[in-house]
Amino acid sequence: MKSNAIVAIIVSLVVLGAAFVVLTSDLFIDSNTIDDNKESEDETPEALGNKTSFNDAVNAFAFDLFRKISNDPVNEGNIFYSPYSVFTALAMTYEGAKNNTADEMESVLSIEQDNDSFHQYMKSLYEYLNENTDYNISTANALWVRENFELLDEYINTIETYYGGISSEVDFSKPKEAAEIINQWVEDQTNNLIKDLVPSDVINPFLTMLILTNAIYFKGTWQVKFDELNTTDRDFTDFEENLIKVPTMRLTGTKDRFNYTETEDLQIIELPYTGNEISMTIFLPREGVELEDVINSIDKDSVSEWIDSMYETEVDIYLPKFEFETSYGLNDYLIELGMQDAFSDFADFSGIDGRPDLFISAVLHKAFINVSEEGTEAAAATAVVMDKTSIDDGGSSRLTFNADHPFLFLIQHKETGTILFLGSIVNPLV
Repeated sequence: MKSNAIVAIIVSLVVLGAAFVVLTSDLFIDSNTIDDNKESEDETPEALGNKTSFNDAVNAFAFDLFRKISNDPVNEGNIFYSPYSVFTALAMTYEGAKNNTADEMESVLSIEQDNDSFHQYMKSLYEYLNENTDYNISTANALWVRENFELLDEYINTIETYYGGISSEVDFSKPKEAAEIINQWVEDQTNNLIKDLVPSDVINPFLTMLILTNAIYFKGTWQVKFDELNTTDRDFTDFEENLIKVPTMRLTGTKDRFNYTETEDLQIIELPYTGNEISMTIFLPREGVELEDVINSIDKDSVSEWIDSMYETEVDIYLPKFEFETSYGLNDYLIELGMQDAFSDFADFSGIDGRPDLFISAVLHKAFINVSEEGTEAAAATAVVMDKTSIDDGGSSRLTFNADHPFLFLIQHKETGTILFLGSIVNPLV
């Protein structure tokens, strides 16, 4: 198993991410626009498709970007990021894109501009994540604008109305102080888990005009908790085929039932958090199946199909504890996916300030996850920096799910299937 190949991919949007199943927009879109219309004979398949495709757009983007990150030899070891966070930050940027820049971003994000249904989806999801009482979960967006740099009122209104994004003026001529202000906001929104998202050296004191940020935080308790007394060191085969001892949680011999399915290549289990609206889904390759092959073949459709095939059953579960953080510069991956103009002098973001003089100089992302007997804590943040163009239990009939080798996981909102977080574990001790 090659280290550059073993990077995981699906994590039931644990805290904020999972495998975007079929979007049932009832929870998010106003009942007058969806629930009532579901029964309406006037509802056309085209209109219905628009309303139910946004989670697919996020999830398709989730796996496309995950593959780029995991197949980069620089990113050896565990992988983890928030598709929701990156997608949201880019969607806010896309709101101001025009001409070919907009066309390329539309192709990568799979959403159309000026789409009221998409706006309502983002607004409703934002409100849900900030109002839900069953979880400690929240998300926030912000625009950091250079002093005396004017944005179009229409753009500001769109970000405020549908993304809850507040704009604040910052003195980018002092990069260190400006970075401290933005990074403090990120820390405050992520329970101090994401620090130093924006390095001062990515801020150009003369050319940086705008930085868009998203932050997301999640802390959920397992619906069925693991007992700390049952946690012991067990063997785990890492991505280099080394046998290591890792603290492994155990939930065996109980009457609890979990959603489970399997294929020729995978065992798949869903671990719900209290409230059963957010869950973690784990994809465990069978013996002889390379994690790299799973990552390069998995997509939103296969994940949706597998989740639909799940059934409740008793399972003996072994799951390693893990805690780590990640940091990525996403420019090259997004360019490879098709967003060339946005990062060049050909960029046209005139929908932001009325002039085609802005381009994306950096897309930065950091994420953190901690999985323990109690549950999961996760956080992530994304910044889009915009500059001016310039200048063994044998004998039992019970199933066993023993995650003792590299696996993928995701954390998602179950009602819509939106993937909040996505990752892979190749060494729980790293």
